[in-house]
Amino acid sequence: MELELEAPRQGELLIEMRYAGLCHSDDHYATGDTPVASLPLAGGHEGAGVVVEVGPNTAGWEPGDHVALSFLPVCGRCRWCSTGQQNLCDMGRYLREGTRPDGTYRMHQPNGGGPVAQMCGLATFSRHTVVDVAAAIKIEPEFRLDAVCLTGCGVGTGWGSAVNSAEVQPGHTVIVMGLGGIGVNAVQGARHAGASNILAVDPVGLKREVASQVGATDTFDNIDDAIAHAQSITNGQGADSAIVCTGVLTTEDVRAGFAAVRKAGTVVVTALGKADTDVAVNARELTLYQKRIQGSLFGSSNPLADIPLMLDLYQSGQLQLDELITARYPLEEINQGYRDMHEGKNVRGVIEF
Repeated sequence: MELELEAPRQGELLIEMRYAGLCHSDDHYATGDTPVASLPLAGGHEGAGVVVEVGPNTAGWEPGDHVALSFLPVCGRCRWCSTGQQNLCDMGRYLREGTRPDGTYRMHQPNGGGPVAQMCGLATFSRHTVVDVAAAIKIEPEFRLDAVCLTGCGVGTGWGSAVNSAEVQPGHTVIVMGLGGIGVNAVQGARHAGASNILAVDPVGLKREVASQVGATDTFDNIDDAIAHAQSITNGQGADSAIVCTGVLTTEDVRAGFAAVRKAGTVVVTALGKADTDVAVNARELTLYQKRIQGSLFGSSNPLADIPLMLDLYQSGQLQLDELITARYPLEEINQGYRDMHEGKNVRGVIEF
């Protein structure tokens, strides 16, 4: 449907979207794996576009600026931002409601039909959207916006899961479980950090093929074979880290990653499960083998610094983004895009407005 959109207020931007990524997190809302706090909800939290209008008294922006949208806003002032943990910014607590921090809305149903929440405060599946400047990163116009689009969630989350959360070091052996839009970038991050062995696991052949193109040294269609291979090349010790990027997290996924890593190894949990998913591992192995389970939100990244960094790496040929877009869809075919995701026909589909 067509919605009514308010003009941007102070500290806000009206964006004309050019590209939006089809991330699994939006599908979690559609299936109910993630509860929705407010309906109706305009989806989409990964995207890039062009500024159309700048709110009053909003310095540093002008119409025509190119922008990457970060699904996690950065206030720059809270405890987390000031200590280099922008992904944990206190503004993130407003995202579930899909409102502004003061509880107001910018999207409304036509003819006074009531407010519409915005996924992560963005709603990148809408051709136009109003966003807070805290979620906007100005991008140099020479960067292709379809590539820029991916950095606002999938690339940063996967790449950072390896580089930041798993703390991959040169020579490491890394297992990546799940090779969708997040996992394939965890492969890239592990490669960037210097891992010698990157074992990529997914039952879908297309995803294993793309993972090989961006840095996986070995691919497997099941985790048991990956664990056996990791042990065979490490004198029985196991992988240094396992990064769990499966579509819908289960406790079995975490247990498999836990079994895959060596003493003092790290299991990075990036995947989201159903809202009430509990994770159980063997307590004796956790303590006596000193293994670590590490959560990872947006790859423990600092969006204001890391999104421009990833684009610089892309420009210099050290980060592959074009290869990740395996399908493009007009907005009218968004549901087909998600069907293709479930059927393993795309690694990262994008809406091309």
